[in-house]
Amino acid sequence: MEFSSREHITLVLDRLDSLYGHDASPPGMYATGEPLDGLMLTLLSQNTNDRNRDRAYDALRRVCPEWKDAAEATAEKIAAAIKPGGLADIKSVRMKAILGRIYADFGEYSLAAMKSWPGGRARKYLRSLDGIGPKTVACVMIFDLGIPAFPVDTHVARISRRLGWRPEKTSPEKIQDFLESAVPPERCAGGHLNMIEHGRKACHARNPRCAACAVSDICRFGLEGEGT
Repeated sequence: MEFSSREHITLVLDRLDSLYGHDASPPGMYATGEPLDGLMLTLLSQNTNDRNRDRAYDALRRVCPEWKDAAEATAEKIAAAIKPGGLADIKSVRMKAILGRIYADFGEYSLAAMKSWPGGRARKYLRSLDGIGPKTVACVMIFDLGIPAFPVDTHVARISRRLGWRPEKTSPEKIQDFLESAVPPERCAGGHLNMIEHGRKACHARNPRCAACAVSDICRFGLEGEGT
């Protein structure tokens, strides 16, 4: 069985889902209801962990309960609120630029209209926003817009390379392109979440637990004996 074949991918996804069960979780259960909320939450997640992201988001919404408030606030006021999430000065400027662009394009601080857009159009628009990269776009698409996508964070990228799905030096963006072409649309959300959980619990960046891994016998990295 080839490491990057659809048969291999399906087998890995099945085994991971038997452990973590995220295929049964509808993508919408992670959504806020307003895609703009999801976009801003994901923007704040860049270069930080979930805990600090949530602290920054909650602090921001206390200071700016509506996105109109954030659009009218100074970048300094936003930066002070989102400081727990790191890179506050950069993220605050990007946030104001995005809010201004969205209001100009939609006449309101909302991306709800995008829920009826085809995937290609939604992806192109989100990628055109200041500071929004492929992973953020994919997160908003699948969890907030209901459009199939496969976000690739550090865990998904590491596991994909170790499994042999992509060469070691493949960029996260190229890995995302591959996964979105190879994974059935209905399995993207669950597959993404299962891989993240596996990365946190077993396939660590350092000292991966290959001996206790559910896919070590079909993993290039595990078969080569590089883990513990």
